[in-house]
Amino acid sequence: MNCTENKRMLSEAEIVFATLGPKPSDYMNMFLAQVALRSDIPFRVSTQPERLMDAPAQAKAWNDALGEY
Repeated sequence: MNCTENKRMLSEAEIVFATLGPKPSDYMNMFLAQVALRSDIPFRVSTQPERLMDAPAQAKAWNDALGEY
């Protein structure tokens, strides 16, 4: 990735962060906390995209992985 792509991604991410509220550093702290809690990256990293799930399947997967909200 080159510098221009990094700046574009950061700009796009900052728009999302501004919409949600917390500062970018808060999201980094959340990410680091999840890595420490799980002793792993908190999401799957792959070159193969997964098929999208419908809402009930997503809810079940969420509850199975993280417990009921």
